[in-house]
Amino acid sequence: MLYFLLNMMIKILPIVGLILLIPMIAMQLTDEVNWSFFDFIIMGGMLTITGLLIGIILKKVNNSKNRLILIVTIVMIFFLIWAELAVGLFGTPFAGN
Repeated sequence: MLYFLLNMMIKILPIVGLILLIPMIAMQLTDEVNWSFFDFIIMGGMLTITGLLIGIILKKVNNSKNRLILIVTIVMIFFLIWAELAVGLFGTPFAGN
């Protein structure tokens, strides 16, 4: 299992880095994107965990219907947490409100 996770990390981390380049480049081009170092750390962690969970599901779950349901659920949870952290969609203390 450890070898599997290390192999997954080798595949996931470059993708996470490329995704994080988008807000970094946007910060250079406009003042509307204003991420701190902490924002990059949090989003990098969220993307890495989401990628690992999807990879584990793809490896361990054989039924395609269950696989699709689990992946959609994980992606929806990712987007809900992202929206809450970004704009305080639900107004919880989690977003700093």
